[in-house]
Amino acid sequence: MNVSAAVKSSFLAGLILLTPLVVTLYVLRLLVNWSLQFVNPVVRETRLTQYTANIEVVAQVLAVVLILGSITVLGYLAQQRVGREMFGNLGQVVNVIPLVSTIYVGVRQVANSLVDRDTAYESVVLVEYPRKDVYSIGLVTGESPPVAEDVAGCQLYNVFLPHSPNPTAGRLVLLPDEQIHEVDMSVRQGMRLIVTSGIGTDQSPSTLPRLDESAE
Repeated sequence: MNVSAAVKSSFLAGLILLTPLVVTLYVLRLLVNWSLQFVNPVVRETRLTQYTANIEVVAQVLAVVLILGSITVLGYLAQQRVGREMFGNLGQVVNVIPLVSTIYVGVRQVANSLVDRDTAYESVVLVEYPRKDVYSIGLVTGESPPVAEDVAGCQLYNVFLPHSPNPTAGRLVLLPDEQIHEVDMSVRQGMRLIVTSGIGTDQSPSTLPRLDESAE
């Protein structure tokens, strides 16, 4: 191996080593900056710096603890009878507003599918879309209305094709049974796969096939 090839190989090895770290730090920085827009108002309104010797970082950490604690308490109340009635009424009010209800219901359904086993989706399937031999993940939501089946002349199923990484948006298609390919995957696994753009699989990075190996 000549000097030029050795330098090129070393540079690529270093680039492969550093790129994931740099991207991870960049994403973490974005998340921290995004979180501070919620944390800093809490720090200002509660004047936490007075209790932390004017050390803002400590005040921000306390604000995060307060926010997480409030979310936990809210979740606990939501599981009780009074909380279910209160938040149920809130959901009914939201459902009256057309655009807000669409966003709220979509986001809540996705959130439930990521943490709960029981969701409104019946199963995960594969559909040849947008062309033949290209498969998209679909979520079966139920059987199609009779008027649609009368037009098609066969039984149809409602299949939602979510976008990645934003599964609240997508396309609803009505498909016959022969165009739906069932897969051994839970709705929770399917939603994680969609949200993570394919990264959220059960395989670890060390077990994934390399592109150069698959091409051989």
